[in-house]
Amino acid sequence: MTALGSHFTLSAQNLPVVVEAEAGTSTTPPATGATTGDWAVRTIAANGTTPAITYATSLSDVASVPSGGSAPGTAARVLTFTVTFPGPGTYDLYARMRVGSGGANDDSYFYAKTFGSKDFSVTSADWVTANGLNNVGYIAGNSLAVDGAGGAGTGVWKWVDMSKFTVNGSAATTFTVPAGALTQTFQIGAREDGLDFDKFVFGTTGLYFTVANLDAGQQGSTTPPVAFVPNGPPLATGKSKYLGSAYSLQQSLYFQKYWNSVTPENGGKWGSVEGTRGSYNWTELDSAYNRSRKIGGPFRMHTLIWGSQQPTWLKGLSDADQLAAITAWFSAVATRYPNIDFIDVVNEPIHTPPTGLVTTGGGSIPVGSPDPSGGGYINALGGAGTTGYDWIIKSFTMARQYFPNAKLVLNEYSVENERVNAEKMVTMINLLKARNLIDGVGIQGHAFSTASTSVTTLKSNLDILAAPGVPLYITEYDSDGLTDAAQLAEYQRVFPLFWEYPAIKGVTMWGHRIGHWRTAQGAYLVNADNTERSALVWLREYVKNTVLGTKAASAASASIFLYPNPAESGRVSLSLPANLTRQAIDVSLVNTLGQSVRHQTLPASAETVRSLELGSVAAGVYTVRLQTATGTYSQRLTVN
Repeated sequence: MTALGSHFTLSAQNLPVVVEAEAGTSTTPPATGATTGDWAVRTIAANGTTPAITYATSLSDVASVPSGGSAPGTAARVLTFTVTFPGPGTYDLYARMRVGSGGANDDSYFYAKTFGSKDFSVTSADWVTANGLNNVGYIAGNSLAVDGAGGAGTGVWKWVDMSKFTVNGSAATTFTVPAGALTQTFQIGAREDGLDFDKFVFGTTGLYFTVANLDAGQQGSTTPPVAFVPNGPPLATGKSKYLGSAYSLQQSLYFQKYWNSVTPENGGKWGSVEGTRGSYNWTELDSAYNRSRKIGGPFRMHTLIWGSQQPTWLKGLSDADQLAAITAWFSAVATRYPNIDFIDVVNEPIHTPPTGLVTTGGGSIPVGSPDPSGGGYINALGGAGTTGYDWIIKSFTMARQYFPNAKLVLNEYSVENERVNAEKMVTMINLLKARNLIDGVGIQGHAFSTASTSVTTLKSNLDILAAPGVPLYITEYDSDGLTDAAQLAEYQRVFPLFWEYPAIKGVTMWGHRIGHWRTAQGAYLVNADNTERSALVWLREYVKNTVLGTKAASAASASIFLYPNPAESGRVSLSLPANLTRQAIDVSLVNTLGQSVRHQTLPASAETVRSLELGSVAAGVYTVRLQTATGTYSQRLTVN
């Protein structure tokens, strides 16, 4: 065998043993930067406070495993490590890994059930098949043990306690080191490509190791750490708008402490429910629906018609049979869930219509190619037809029939940052409004749409979308942040616009815990140990302290102007409608924490233009709040 690194020895009794993954040996040693073979060694350069990481990555996929996936199959797929322990005992195996963008196609490997060199061929007697690693693990925190499943997703470095990760019928596996044989051989095997390993740790069985312990190679504790428990109540309690979240098993812990509306994350998508025609898996959707009933807040069904995550069997049907299948799908949902509040009837009509073809770029499949997850049933719903959007009108007509008491929503992304998309959306809205088929407009609000877009542009597009007079909803909000400070700043920049915009009647976060679909981008609000990130701490206080105006107040607010805006000096002019001039007005300048940082009283006067003194307030985004005898009005002000 050719060694890529030396073996590891720790002399202190009972200390954990750290094994660097790139130190594995093989008949075909891992090559630095390789793109073919069975294993490669790669390095991520240091970035600010993040140290460099050298890791081993699997290059061979399960399709080429001679054993059919129950053992490594060839010697080249096996990495062997020589490990010297500080003393005899029983140890748990922990692995620091990263699952690639393929998710469930990048998330498995083999490891030997016991120490020693194993038969790598067609028998599984010596090997554990560790599969399903894409949605487990722990990525941060020192107050939660790496114990059990965890909830980390793909694209992030995370720790998994392999000795307690039991899948495919495998039992819990610990490793015994006898006295007099402290140096042992440990082996792993490649199964799927796209799985990266930074290091392994053997920690004494029975001790509790946090991520911080494992990162530093520190000893665990004999007592489990106490996890943070939020107090509640939901952030939007008592508010005129709901503030909800996407719901799944990973997002369920303490859900009711934060949110008063529920949207199934994946459980309501047709492909998740009816993978086999006529056979329905309602488990995840039932869980989300039942949680909303317990909370007492709105339930948002997501989604009926979408050109992705659809049953693959649809493509083989005729138009008539596809329409029959769609009708059966609507009927089945309506029968099982009689009290749906909102339904995303059609999802992403601009970017992902159900053509069965890839319609947007940026992925691995070229635009115009068959989409393996697409429905391919647009013609069954009438295609473009005479309006250009007959298929959307047909979908909403059917939804009104089967869900007469639900609010019907058209949902899309990147309409808040791209004017051309907003205008396309308005065309669809007006077609549906003319037929009394639409009750809400869904604006997803993802970080990839908002992060590089100014608040001015976002508001301009919201104004376009609000023009038809149909209520708006932010349906899938998230803001990225690899650091707490970065995420907090983005929340403070974007969220107040959505929350305070009069036409927006509710906001839904697209997840909040580790396992969030943008975990790798830092979009989660709650750490693995349940502690709250700075953005969530701020969000609670902001929502609590922000007074949302009535419709009358909102209309009056639209007639109030501040200029120049942004303000360049310590003073701005306030233009008032005539009905507000002959009364005293208390003016507060409120920061993004909901705190009044400056106050001024304007006496009654016939003047419609007044001067507001800003003093030396810091640069940032503020709300100018006017309290009068007839109501409270507000306008946003940017101070440069």
